[in-house]
Amino acid sequence: MPNDYHESNRLSWNTATQQHHSHKPDLIERYQAGYNNLHEDDMALLGDLTGKKVAHLQCNDGQDTVSIAKYLGGDVTGIDISDYAIESARKLAAATNTPATFVRSDIFDWFQQNEAAFDVVYTSYGTLVWIADIKAWAAGIARVLKPGGRFVIIEFHPLMGMYEIDWSLQYDYMGGKIIETGGVGDYVGDDYEGAFKNTHVAYEFCWGMADIISALLDAGLQLTQFKEYDYINGWQRFPQMRSEGRKFYLPEEMVKMALMFSIIATKPE
Repeated sequence: MPNDYHESNRLSWNTATQQHHSHKPDLIERYQAGYNNLHEDDMALLGDLTGKKVAHLQCNDGQDTVSIAKYLGGDVTGIDISDYAIESARKLAAATNTPATFVRSDIFDWFQQNEAAFDVVYTSYGTLVWIADIKAWAAGIARVLKPGGRFVIIEFHPLMGMYEIDWSLQYDYMGGKIIETGGVGDYVGDDYEGAFKNTHVAYEFCWGMADIISALLDAGLQLTQFKEYDYINGWQRFPQMRSEGRKFYLPEEMVKMALMFSIIATKPE
């Protein structure tokens, strides 16, 4: 397992998450006032989680995790590699009286060390590019799911991931190619000019749809739903995108393409 890549990413995410929080001075107050960070697509995919034990992989600073616990009823454990993110998540949960648990860990380590079984495993929005081994990732998900349990993912489409923000083709579509970057950027602040400079390099990995789906099938999971979307939830990936509420679409004159996908897969009884 190339954990050295993940360790570099941990340091980069610690720095980036602090920068991201500089744009959110009222974060705790928003959630105390009842804010729900989940998109309607997430809510529909996850459904009512009352009485369900849920693992939220790569939960970042816990905003979705807290929202799941409050609005869908799940008994949620969030796992993330960033020390700063998990510290922030715990503060958010405590300040909002949310019974969510948070674990600071590389998810590959957590897959091996975890002894609980979960009804639902969930991950979303920009997580897969940080996975160094897609087959180990899928096997870990299968390991922690209960028989009959569901894996739910909603994620940016790898087709979109081939492009730079100027729409030039820059990145591989598939195969796990390693991309060394200057570090996790300030996407919360829409830093298209790159003013924020992360002091730690980061490594991303190129996984295509066949890589992802094949890994889940090889791990013994059964695909029950697959969907593609022509919009992005909550992120203006390209400066020219137009918004409709929290959804961002390509300009009307551009060809329509898949910008996100979702999968539901189950572990056989």
